[in-house]
Amino acid sequence: MSTSETTPPPKSTPPPKDTPPPKSTPPPKSTPPPKSTPPPKDTPPPKATPPPKATPPPKATPPPKATPPEKIEPTVPAFEKSYIDQITNKFTDDVEVDYIKENRTRVNVKKEKITDVAKFIKDNTPFDHAESVTGVDFPEDKEIGVIYHLGSYTDSTYSKQVLALATRVPREENPNPGNDSTKLPSLRDMFYSVEFHEREIFEMLGVYFEGHPDNRRLLLPEDWADLPPLRKDFRNKGR
Repeated sequence: MSTSETTPPPKSTPPPKDTPPPKSTPPPKSTPPPKSTPPPKDTPPPKATPPPKATPPPKATPPPKATPPEKIEPTVPAFEKSYIDQITNKFTDDVEVDYIKENRTRVNVKKEKITDVAKFIKDNTPFDHAESVTGVDFPEDKEIGVIYHLGSYTDSTYSKQVLALATRVPREENPNPGNDSTKLPSLRDMFYSVEFHEREIFEMLGVYFEGHPDNRRLLLPEDWADLPPLRKDFRNKGR
């Protein structure tokens, strides 16, 4: 025998245990289909925004009130005022000054005082004659006006002055000159020049002048029976 030990044979390696087959992986759970999203509800259309209210145009600012001009009192001519004052101071309640202008003045007189005022003027002022006499019909007032325009021959400072002495008498709708209320005292005895003027007023407007020495018609025929032709209601026949 040899001295060397006999090497025992190697232990047989036991066969490996059967490795269990790997567990089969279960199939993945089927993912459920996603829930269908419901269609969105119909969104109501947005409310129409009302158009903005029209802004009214700004009120027009009224223009500032014009300051009325200061009233300027007309300057009364001193010369003319001097003789008018004589008359008004004497007949305070019976006369009314209509106007006082340069070279032209007018005083309204009550018919009952026409003679007294005319006599005062003749005796106390240089007005010594009547340049004219005018008649005016006022049917709306039922009156007729008579105006004497007085002047001066004797005083050169009054040569341009004309003083109107005015009065009114009642107006008859159916005139009967000389026999109705349309009468006035004549100034012929104070101012001789009124003789023909008063006759003309008599026939043309129907004013009868008491105390006139010759109250006849001047231009019309004596048998004139129609309305006085300068009255506003006179109409030419046939036209």
